[in-house]
Amino acid sequence: MKNIFLKLLPLSLAVVACGGNNATQNTTQAPAKKQDVLVEVQSAAYREVPQVSSYSSTVQAYAVNNIMPQQGGRIRKINVEVGDYVGKGQILAEMDRLQLDQLALQVQNDEIEYARLKSLYEEGGVSQSDFETAELGYKLRKSNYQNLEENTILRSPLSGYVTARNFDVGDMFAMTAPLFTVQQVTPVKLLVGISESEYTVVKKGDKVEITVDALPGRSFEGKVNRLYPTIDPMTHTFSAEILVQNSDRVLRPGMYAKVSVTFGNNQRIVIPDQAVVKLSGTGQKYVFVVNEDRTVQMTPVTLGRHMEAEYEVVEGLNEGETIVVKGHASLKTGDKVEIKG
Repeated sequence: MKNIFLKLLPLSLAVVACGGNNATQNTTQAPAKKQDVLVEVQSAAYREVPQVSSYSSTVQAYAVNNIMPQQGGRIRKINVEVGDYVGKGQILAEMDRLQLDQLALQVQNDEIEYARLKSLYEEGGVSQSDFETAELGYKLRKSNYQNLEENTILRSPLSGYVTARNFDVGDMFAMTAPLFTVQQVTPVKLLVGISESEYTVVKKGDKVEITVDALPGRSFEGKVNRLYPTIDPMTHTFSAEILVQNSDRVLRPGMYAKVSVTFGNNQRIVIPDQAVVKLSGTGQKYVFVVNEDRTVQMTPVTLGRHMEAEYEVVEGLNEGETIVVKGHASLKTGDKVEIKG
């Protein structure tokens, strides 16, 4: 009996050993094959893209006049207040008229005397030298009267808004500050500092678009009215004066404005903005380019303008290359893709 047991033992161990090998083989599985990523693609193509740059500026009055008489005197009458819109030639204020009225009487008397002497001169009753002396005195006094009138009855030299009034009726004007400030707002102007790299492409008469924060939803058309001939060595910019007609007078001096200047059109590759991958922590932008074997390559690109839902590509892509526009969230270089549709 003992001999039979010893003969069967090696056979049992062999069976157990075979069973153990089968268990190990059953628990070890081959790695699953990675499936292709389903993506949507688009072919890179050229398109004509307007070259526009935006600049910040401030609305300025086209002209500013500080109105005051040439000499001191008492203010007799004020006809306008701050905020009033005045027309060119409108009377703003009157100074004391005593000297003006006295000079007016003298001019009136000189005019009568001049007319009498002229008649006598034409008849030969007065010498030429006496007539010319009288004529010169009359013209000189008349010129003095006109100058005094301009400094007694103060008129606006332009149409615009009264933005300052520094004295009241009855004050003694002492020439320490202007009596009024009037600013012309039809048109208005803006000074824009443009990069020196654009100096050769900006031309007088070029149209620009202006928006202001104070008037959301509105834009205004302006044009380049003047180009300054020098470039600032510190900022490497030159100044361009932009003119906006502002016929409804809604643009006011001091408003913050954004000016968009168009420098013509360029042929650029345009891609959807959703195709662009931005790596966190870096400023570099990428797109996934699909190769002929349906693998993808992460390609860096230099972007230009952002136009609604699209970017212009300055560098990095060639016309005809296929790029991934959807489904690239988990992609990396070398992955194989399945193109949808």
